[in-house]
Parts: sequence; structure tokens; C-alpha cells
Amino acid sequence: MKLRFIGIDPNTGTGESPTVWVDEKENELVIQGWKPGPELEAECAAFEVPGHAAGIPDHEAVVRIPARMVPVLRKACDAAERADLR
Repeated sequence: MKLRFIGIDPNTGTGESPTVWVDEKENELVIQGWKPGPELEAECAAFEVPGHAAGIPDHEAVVRIPARMVPVLRKACDAAERADLR
């Protein structure tokens, strides 16, 4: 795995550090965030959309990151798209 660091929560320094990387080999975003509370996780697990069963598979997780990190996510998406073009 070749991770490319993209950015970290601009408010880091408070002991929390949501972070975004791009896995350039797999062309995927890798996100570190806060664990959700049980209520949010249950709400996500109960949500159904066409073609997607309710529930969260054991190999997946729900994470939270602050909205102030939207620019970091945009940068990661752009980096992943560029990696896809290589």
C-alpha cells in the first residue's frame, strides 16, 4: 500500500486528528475519523437505498469527520482522480 498524506483536521492540536490519505496503489481514499455514537451507527445501519441492504458489514465502518475538512476531501478526491489517470 502506498499512502499519500492529503490533510488533517485544521483544528488538530486538541488531541483529535481526523486525517485523509489516498492509497495510490488501490486508488482509494483512506479516512481516519471519530467513531460514531451508538445512535448514529444504528441510524446508518437501518438506512436502506435501492441495491443496498440495511446494516453495516463487519468489514466496513462508519466514521465521522468535521465539515471543516471538506476542502481536504476535495483535495483527496482530485488526487485519487489524477492517480486513476496514470
